[in-house]
This record gives sequence, C-alpha cells and structure tokens, in this order.
Amino acid sequence: MSDIFAAGFREFPYWWEAAEPEAHEAPLPEAAEVAVVGGGYAGLSAALTLQRLGRQVVVLDAERIGWGASSRNGGMVSGGLKVAGTALEKQFGAEQARNLAGAAAASFPFIEELIAREGIACDYVRCGRFVPAWTPKHYRALAARADFIAEITGLPARMVPRARQREELGSDHYHGGMVAEATGSLHPGKYARGLAAAAARAGATLVGGTRVQAITPDGSGHRLETDRGTLRAGAVLVATNGYSRGPGGASAMPWLARRMVPVASYIVATERLGRERVRALFPNLRMISDTKRVLNYFRPSPDGERVLWGGRASFSAATATASAPVLHHTMAAVFPQLAGVKLTHAWTGNVAFTFDFLPHIGVQEGVHYAAGCQGSGVAMASWLGHNAGLKIAGAGNQGFALDGQPFPTLPGYSGDPWFLPAVGGWYRLRDRIDRIAA
Repeated sequence: MSDIFAAGFREFPYWWEAAEPEAHEAPLPEAAEVAVVGGGYAGLSAALTLQRLGRQVVVLDAERIGWGASSRNGGMVSGGLKVAGTALEKQFGAEQARNLAGAAAASFPFIEELIAREGIACDYVRCGRFVPAWTPKHYRALAARADFIAEITGLPARMVPRARQREELGSDHYHGGMVAEATGSLHPGKYARGLAAAAARAGATLVGGTRVQAITPDGSGHRLETDRGTLRAGAVLVATNGYSRGPGGASAMPWLARRMVPVASYIVATERLGRERVRALFPNLRMISDTKRVLNYFRPSPDGERVLWGGRASFSAATATASAPVLHHTMAAVFPQLAGVKLTHAWTGNVAFTFDFLPHIGVQEGVHYAAGCQGSGVAMASWLGHNAGLKIAGAGNQGFALDGQPFPTLPGYSGDPWFLPAVGGWYRLRDRIDRIAA
C-alpha cells in the first residue's frame, strides 16, 4: 500500500511541524526543593502550581521536555468522560462513584482556565465530542449514561439517532451516538510548549536529556541518581505515565511502573483536503471517538484542512509507517470518500492504562506520583499534576477523590505488557462478533 503515502511523507508527528519539543539544556542542579520526574503535561502542571505556591522546582525528563505523549496525542480535551462513562457503582458504590466521576470531570474547567490564565496559544476550541456507537447495544449503553454525564460535567450530553447521524458525521458507518459538550480540541504540541514556558516563567528549572535511574531516601528528602549526576530534593513527584518503564526495564520508580500498562497509540495525518471537504466529514468540527474496544479516534486538524486519524493499529512492536496502512484502511471504512487520499505523516507514542481504569495520585514510600490517564490525558494529566502539586505544598483545601485510592497491579507484572497482543486480538474478535450480532 505504498500508494497511500504522499510525496515527502514523514514518520514524524504532524504537530511537530509547528511545535517540535524544545531542548532545555540547563545544567543539572545539585539540589531542589521539589524534583519532578517527567516533563509532560502532569509534571509541567505540577511544577507551575508549585512555583506559584513558592516552591522551587526542577523538572527532569529523559528526552526533551514534552517529547512523549504530551506532544504526540490527538489533541482531544475530554474532561474525564471516560471515567464518567464507566459503570463505577458496582466497584465503589453510588456515592464514591459520583465523587470519582466528579473529580475527573473537574479537569475540563481546570484546563480551560489554565489555558486562559497563562495565555497559552494552542488553538483551543470548546467544540464538543461525538461518540458514535459501534452497535445498537452500544448506543443504548451511551443513552443510559448520557444524563449522568451531563450532570457530572455540567454541560449537555444528548443522543443522536442513526437517522440523524449525518448531522454530526459524514458517514453511515455507525449506529448513531452521543454528543457531549464538555470536550474541546487543541494543538498538543503548542500546548506542551506553552505549558513548559509558563512553568519556566514562574521560575521552574527545566532539564531535558536527563534520565533518572534511581530515587532513594536521603535524610528528610531524597537523592535522585541520573545519567548526568546526582540531585537532592526535599520532595519528589514521578509523572512518567506511559514511559514509566525505560529501556531495558529501567525505571525511576519501579513500584509505579508495575501499575502502568503502556500501550502504543498510532496516528496519521492526511494530505490537505480543503476546508469544505473536511467540513462535510465533520459538520460541527467535533472530536470523534467511537465505542469499539479497539477504538478509533479522529478529528479535523486545527486549520480545518486535514483529517487526523488515530487508533490501536498494533498491539505488538511496530513502526508508525508499518501501521499506517491499517489506519488508512479503517479510515476508508468509515469514510469511503477518503479511500484515495494520501498520508503525509504517521507517528506513535505511549499512553498508559491502569488495571482499575482510574487515574491516580498518591504517595509511595515518600515519593509522590501522578499517572494513569487511560489514553485521555490532555486535561486529566494537567489536572492530576496540579492536584499533586497542591498535595506536595500542603495547599489542598479539600479532599481529592482520585488521591490515595488502592492502586492495583498483577502478581509478577514488571511493567512489560507482554500480554497485549493476546488481549488486543481478543478485543478485535469481540468487536467483530458484536458487529455481526448487530
């Protein structure tokens, strides 16, 4: 399928054309009041909050600041819809389920306020999301949660039957769906750079290209051993999420890595199609994420000229270029009118799931952590980092439901998700069976 690639095709994030992560080559300080390990949304948001509260922060990242999922994701600002859309009552009871969903949903107004307050130019728009149903059963499940989602988010959520689906999507591939207004879109590369700039303006020291190899107690604080030397810190936050397990299984915080399931997500960008053609596919320019177990997520580019299409194209190690034909085929199944369209970019990056499908902040043996966004981390990671920063500073004035929850793992699990190909294959089979049965 080499004919799907445009001339000049790049295995390179589309977002990096406008906002490639910058090199922050500051020398490694000897000491910090707070050390943050991980320079993505969570770590940068925590650093910004801590600096505003008068704490001196150093942010460390093994790569460039914002190099991981923070500048590679789909740019969908979902505001905790995954948590609110999950049947938590069976596990936690009605009251705690509402508390958890409410804590997750609060990420949406938080990120909107953060972007406005810091003047981050990242093409942010509150556009809403359309969640198309893979089967009629999925449609009924969405309908059963719509009122709760509207209540928790404070913004409308409504059902769109299949007969009116074209009002939201230029496709007949699905069985209707739900519109949730508590959703936005942004340019993730610009947001990552803008958040880094805000943290730096507030006084944080950003240090890229520095891998933390170990964190050990040191008097009343901790000692961080890195590949560039040693840093001592009074407090430490680990916010490595989908990159908690490094090359060769190394990890700054093995306890956290054993609770993270890193999953590669793949995205492609089409050639320029023109705004009129894109608008025919996305009549209201909403974000789209379907209900399949092996989901598709797709959107118009911020300039309205292209389609960006993402999904779990492979559950085994695969390059973005090798996986691009899978995404192109799926895109053409939903939008047959794009069958002949070529791709200009393909890229991949890790998201992270937890075994209970909840985000978490907390403390383990004196080290703080914030992680587990289930592939919806733009608002959530920013919100978790902020709350972890409040906790470290002792400035939280009320409880946070996602703080200190039991954080499960599997016996013998080291952070290497060896089981993903089997699980992914089973999920694909279930999707096919559901569709046939429908």
